[in-house]
Amino acid sequence: MGVREELGSDEARLFFEQERLDDAVFSVGSGEIALHSSKSPEKDTPNEDAAGIVAAGPNRAVVAVADGVGGAPAGRQASSIAINSIANATRQALRDGHELRFGILNGFEAANEEVLALGVGAATTLAVVEIADSTVRPFHVGDSFMLITGQRGKVKSQTIPHSPTGYAIESGLLDEADAMHHEERHVISNVIGSVEMRIDVGSPFELAPHDTLVLASDGLSDNLLTPEIVELVRKGPVERAAAAMSRLAQQRMELVDGNTPSKPDDLTFLIFRLR
Repeated sequence: MGVREELGSDEARLFFEQERLDDAVFSVGSGEIALHSSKSPEKDTPNEDAAGIVAAGPNRAVVAVADGVGGAPAGRQASSIAINSIANATRQALRDGHELRFGILNGFEAANEEVLALGVGAATTLAVVEIADSTVRPFHVGDSFMLITGQRGKVKSQTIPHSPTGYAIESGLLDEADAMHHEERHVISNVIGSVEMRIDVGSPFELAPHDTLVLASDGLSDNLLTPEIVELVRKGPVERAAAAMSRLAQQRMELVDGNTPSKPDDLTFLIFRLR
């Protein structure tokens, strides 16, 4: 059964260990968000991804996606800590009269300290976007990512994954399609849960009326190429785009064709567009 909800000022919706969440649409801030989250088709353990939506007063919001590092102890605990930390810190910043940016950065720091304090080697990625009217700003650690596309399919902004393959693609040394099959595709060079954690703060970006923002775990980028993601989300209602993208990603995960991207994984993404 689908969810359609309008979030009031200072309300938050947090999502952990979702078996499969489809048809979830939220009106928040200045736009609408479609959310999908599902666990890997190849595992019996819970979904290690987590996501959060925080309404932050008129026309402002914070959205976040975290991906517990596979193979690390307490991965889903780390991703839950990350999302809770962002939600708590941003809401506290608002109550104290601070800018959202202040709360977001505090949330990253608090999450890192709490995950490190677990003392079991837990880790997670964390990607956050601040939305203020039509301006968005990304913050991220790891390889969960954000991209913005125009209605005609032009990629206007995109974060760089903190990974060897991510940097190689950005520098032109590696093609995105080849990176899908690279032996170091799973390696992440920056995570929540590290004493060397660093926060990548992007520049503010002004959305045009028909621009679409995607925030996702690598369950999406490991199965769909950027042009495929763009083509699916650039137009039409956000809930329809989310359904089409989750369906194609699921099909890819179940493929056995070695020539097509296919990496079974937990999958979580948000699609945002201005109203």
